[in-house]
Amino acid sequence: MSSGAGYQLQQFIPFSHDVYLRLLERIGETYWPWHLATLLLGVIVLLLALKHKARAGSLLLAPLWLVVGVAFFIRHYAELNWAGSYIGYAFIGEAVLLLCIALSGKGLAKTAPDKRPTVIIGLVLALTGLVGWPFIGLLSGDSWYQAAVFGIYADPTALTTLGLLLIMFRGGLLWLSIIIPLLWLVVSGLTWWVLLNS
Repeated sequence: MSSGAGYQLQQFIPFSHDVYLRLLERIGETYWPWHLATLLLGVIVLLLALKHKARAGSLLLAPLWLVVGVAFFIRHYAELNWAGSYIGYAFIGEAVLLLCIALSGKGLAKTAPDKRPTVIIGLVLALTGLVGWPFIGLLSGDSWYQAAVFGIYADPTALTTLGLLLIMFRGGLLWLSIIIPLLWLVVSGLTWWVLLNS
């Protein structure tokens, strides 16, 4: 009887570091100059979250998850990894969830953000995804087209969203809404670990 003990993580990553970087660069070239618009939209959502306008923030966040699900995963990432389409559908599901929460008003923070640890952590995560993430690639020598930007690339979108949700949402719907961003960050982290160590 065979078991999964013989598998290594590398066997689940069907592409090399260079191939993945080229994919990211191609995505950047394809969607330039939308990077600027999505960054501006991210800043607007963060300001809305901090001004206790969680409904409007969630409404603006939902279409970006739809875009990343379709443009990043289904149109591009799926060329490298058979699971890309499924991940894309999960991102689309997150977009629908954000839209439903915004329209229903359930799960939204009832008071203005304060200095609770979750709000502070949320602000740090959101700023890291919006501002820090694109510059990490640039500082490591990547081109402008490889700089991962919120609203186009999956990693900064998931990280920024995780932070925004900690600011805007409360209760059970907060925990439900962070599952997909958190799972993607784990998958992406493991992918980068394999790519950088192989």
